[in-house]
Amino acid sequence: MKKFLLTFGLAGLVLLGSNHAASAATNTYTVKSGDSLYRIAKIYKTSVNNLKKWNHLKSNIIHPKQKLAVYSSTKSASKKVQKASTSKSKKSKVIRSMTVTATAYTASCKRCSGITATGLNLRKNPKLKVISVDPRLIKLGTKVYVEGYGYAVAADTGGAMRGKKIDVFIPSKKKALQWGRKTVKVKILK
Repeated sequence: MKKFLLTFGLAGLVLLGSNHAASAATNTYTVKSGDSLYRIAKIYKTSVNNLKKWNHLKSNIIHPKQKLAVYSSTKSASKKVQKASTSKSKKSKVIRSMTVTATAYTASCKRCSGITATGLNLRKNPKLKVISVDPRLIKLGTKVYVEGYGYAVAADTGGAMRGKKIDVFIPSKKKALQWGRKTVKVKILK
């Protein structure tokens, strides 16, 4: 009888544990025929780059019935970026400085999604101070101070962002064009 109760109890714990694990894995998406990473990213308000990173994908190719990990934390991420980009903390320590070529970009163009590589929606949060970087040079999520722009967060990437080049986000297309091309100093903060 003791063996039966022990076996029954262990089986119950195994079932309870597997149900708990299944409920914890609710952030998965099963790919349907005709889906694309872009469409899935749009549904979850994130970026294609994030989907690829979260799922260790090397290309944009996905297959029906494939399971993808998805996280929709844009609200909390944008609050963190807003706090980091507007805080002029004197506690911030400069890790290194570099001189870069800076241009400006906006989320108000016709084919712009307004969603950054880290999943921020710049159209809904036009006051965010965000820069686009080469992540091999400045890691995404890094706090920076850009001469002539202010405190910002490296939260985006772009096809032209190679080496010592950055793009600063400016909500107005007119003001982004006025920014032009500048050589500025960027301070990487801790």
